[in-house]
Amino acid sequence: MFFKGIKGPNPADLQGSDLNVLIVHARWNMDAIEPLVNGAIDSMVKKHNVPRENIDVRSVPGSWELPIGISMALKTGKKYDAVIAIGVLIKGSTMHFEYIADATSHGLMRVGLDTGVPVILGLLTVLNDEQALERAGFNGGHNHGLDWGSAAVEMGLQRRNEL
Repeated sequence: MFFKGIKGPNPADLQGSDLNVLIVHARWNMDAIEPLVNGAIDSMVKKHNVPRENIDVRSVPGSWELPIGISMALKTGKKYDAVIAIGVLIKGSTMHFEYIADATSHGLMRVGLDTGVPVILGLLTVLNDEQALERAGFNGGHNHGLDWGSAAVEMGLQRRNEL
């Protein structure tokens, strides 16, 4: 049997006019991070009608700090419907890349499961600067931040059981 359709809502139809979204981004590799953050914001505002004032943006030193930075932000008392964690890890010549990617991914999932707030994994794990920039929308590539913004809206609405 072949799969003939997509189940669930059409992501293009989702409207998040009352959602509150937090973006936490690393400051390493800002050449790629900045357009990814802007892409996520543009997607939410222009495509899904999330008011810009409902999107908070914070930064942490690096991807390793994303889980704890998000965890601390979620304890401030402000209610968020979804979080987007944005980081860019570029493989080097040591095992550092693998350790950070693994720990960060697991940490972000843990924050989402422990708090019940969906955390969108906006963590690029790439082999070089060119791949990072391509995934940030340069050199004919697709800006993955656009997808992360749409995912945050969809999961924020699911959290509120509006789908």
